[in-house]
Amino acid sequence: MLIQDVINAIEEIAPLAYAEDFDNVGLLIGDKNEKVTGVLVSLDTLEAVVDEAIEKNYNLIVSFHPIIFSGLKKLTGKNYVERVALKAIKNNIAIYAPHTALDNSFVGVNAKICDVLGLQNKQVLIPQKNTIKKLTTFVPTESVAKVREAIFNAGGGSIGNYDQCSFNIQGTGTFRGNENSNPVIGEKGKIQFEEETQIGITYAKHLESKILKALFNSHPYEEVAYEITTLENTNQHIGIGMIGELENAQNPIDFLKFVKERMQTGCVRHSELTDKKIKKVAVLGGSGAFAIPNAIMAGADIYITGDVKYHDFYKAENKIIIADIGHYETEQYTKNLLVEYLTKKFTNFAVVLSVCNTNPVKYL
Repeated sequence: MLIQDVINAIEEIAPLAYAEDFDNVGLLIGDKNEKVTGVLVSLDTLEAVVDEAIEKNYNLIVSFHPIIFSGLKKLTGKNYVERVALKAIKNNIAIYAPHTALDNSFVGVNAKICDVLGLQNKQVLIPQKNTIKKLTTFVPTESVAKVREAIFNAGGGSIGNYDQCSFNIQGTGTFRGNENSNPVIGEKGKIQFEEETQIGITYAKHLESKILKALFNSHPYEEVAYEITTLENTNQHIGIGMIGELENAQNPIDFLKFVKERMQTGCVRHSELTDKKIKKVAVLGGSGAFAIPNAIMAGADIYITGDVKYHDFYKAENKIIIADIGHYETEQYTKNLLVEYLTKKFTNFAVVLSVCNTNPVKYL
C-alpha cells in the first residue's frame, strides 16, 4: 500500500474541497508514492510524535492539526515547527493533516463529540455554503441510459437518503459541424435535428472532476454540451459544528459533570446556568466562540466548545449555557475516530494511536 492509498481513504470521509480557505490541509511533508510501513495518528505533530514514529518504524503521521500552517521561509530548526519538519524529512516520514476538512465532515470531529456524549438526531450546526452543484447536459435519446448511469456511478444524483436522482426533459437539439468536425450523428456542413434528452443531476462539489470524466467518457458526441451551476440549497451533510439531543433531559449541573467526565477535561468554564433542563446540545470542536449565535438560533440549551474569551460568555444572555471545556479536550477523540476508520480500511499494516499527549494546556 502507498501513502496515497491512505490519503484516498481519509479523503473519502473528509474531502479537502470542504476545508476552510484559511487552512493548510493535505500532505504537508513526504512522498505520496512511498510504500506505507505504518501509520501513527496524533492530534498534533510535535518532535516527540516524530520520535515515536521513528522508534516504531512508521513512515506516515496522520495529524489532525497541520504542523505547517503559514508559510516557512527558512528551515533552520529555530522553533518547534521547523524542527519537526527537518526531523520528518531527514527520516523520510510523511505528515498528512485533514484539519477543517474533517471538522466539516458529517462523520468527523463534531460527530465524534456527539457520539461520546450520546447525542441523537445529529444535524450540522452551520452548513457550508456552495457545496451542491448541478450538471445539465443534452444527450441523444438512445444514449440517455448509458450517460445517466455513468454519472450515477461517479456519485452524482445523491440527495439526502436518495440516490440516482435526475430530471429528464425530451426535446430537439440542432447542430452543424464545420469542415474540421467529425460528427457521430449527421454530416459535416449540414444542420442536424436530433431527438435529445436534457438531463439535470446534482452532485457534491468535490466530485466534479469524476462527474465530468464520466460524462465525457459515456457521451457519444464529439463536442459535449453541458452546463454547471452552483446551488444555494442548504447541504445538511457538510458544515461546521453539530446539534443533537439527549435521550433524557438533565439538569444543567448534572449534565456539566457528565460532560467533564466523558470528555476527560480538567476544567469546565461556563456561563450562568439557566433554569431550563438540558435536552438540545450544540457542539463545535476547537475554537468555537464565533458560533454562539448559531447555537442560540438553533434552539440549543447548551453549547460546548473551546477557547471562549471573557466577553464571549456575555453572549449567552440567559438564552443558552456556554461551556468551554478546552480546545484539546473537544478534539481529542478525533484521533480515535481516525484510528478506528483506518484500521477497518487497512489490515496489511499497523494504524496506531500516538501515546504522546500533545495538549499544551495543563491544569493544577
